[in-house]
Amino acid sequence: MKPVDETAIRSVMGTVDSVRTIEGDGFAVRRPFPTEQLAMYDPFLLLDEMGPTDYAPGEAVGAPDHPHRGFETVTYMLDGSFQHKDSAGNFGILTPGSVQWMTAGSGVVHSEVPSEAILQNGGRLHGFQLWVNLPAVEKMVPPRYQEFPADEVPVASNEAGVWVRVIAGEALGVYAVINTHTPVIYLHFILQPGASHLQRVPSEYNAFAYVIEGRGRFATDEEEEESGEGNLVAFDQDGGQVCMTNTGDRPLSFLLLGGLPINEQLARYGPFVMNTKEEVLQAIEDYDAGRIGVIDF
Repeated sequence: MKPVDETAIRSVMGTVDSVRTIEGDGFAVRRPFPTEQLAMYDPFLLLDEMGPTDYAPGEAVGAPDHPHRGFETVTYMLDGSFQHKDSAGNFGILTPGSVQWMTAGSGVVHSEVPSEAILQNGGRLHGFQLWVNLPAVEKMVPPRYQEFPADEVPVASNEAGVWVRVIAGEALGVYAVINTHTPVIYLHFILQPGASHLQRVPSEYNAFAYVIEGRGRFATDEEEEESGEGNLVAFDQDGGQVCMTNTGDRPLSFLLLGGLPINEQLARYGPFVMNTKEEVLQAIEDYDAGRIGVIDF
């Protein structure tokens, strides 16, 4: 196989429209995958944009106690606040710009619900949840919980109109503080009108952009179609850089994600993602027997 030029700019394979669905106790999400169009994006299993939704007092809903095994969940807040608890005794409140990276591993029960402030006063909730697969050799690692407030998640900008929050990986010379089992990048960019940026993404990574708001072009070809709100832009593995340009008249906000494919057989059932049907059945049995844990505080 001919080596890939790591200085080359990746081409766009295609664009996927997200779909709207309901999760948890009835909160709306916009989901680019898994859907009928796109089952997963190895090593990523799911991406949900939660909201944005404006709630009146007492209206907000979340996802009370539920289990996970075999992967990691990443919650990133843009607006509002969510309260988290888990069966390992962890507790935290996520506010705008903060990140929780939870490695479920061998199993954890957790709860994700609006904070008391949102429940009592109402307000806007907007954020993302990403599921990252774990390789077979790490599916049963002990659970781990990393949570960082906004002022501890690195941010960088330049005079060319580019701003980025570095959740995983590196951008504009700034490195993430979160440690990941699976090699990934997770970057939130905001480009001002007319701004462009080249971002290094190793060619062996699968990579995509997800547009939060605004319009942009994710290739150097002037004839390449622009992408907008709710679009997932899938990149080919024909280069080691991604080109992003704001083609609109307002800021372009998007996530750029990439990860090393695991390329393993999957067996998934709701909150359990393993490699075989037998492992999933064991996870269900363990949960029913209380061996994954309970939230008792």
